Amino acid sequence: RHLCTHSKDCVKTVQRHIWKDYEDLADDVRYTPKYQKLYKRRKETIERVFADAKEKHAMRYTQYRGLAQVSNW
Repeated sequence: RHLCTHSKDCVKTVQRHIWKDYEDLADDVRYTPKYQKLYKRRKETIERVFADAKEKHAMRYTQYRGLAQVSNW
């Protein structure tokens, strides 16, 4: 017991984040058939925009560091 807890009554407590229940709900919804279809569409639309930006508009690498310098570039 001394390896598991240092409390006087030998009870181990677990604390969850205040939004953990909502995070669990979002994870459950993600695996429903409706949202699986939406995620497939995301790969075709949203991710494609980022891929084009990286390949065609030289946004894969930058010569500068920091948001201000990269924004100026």
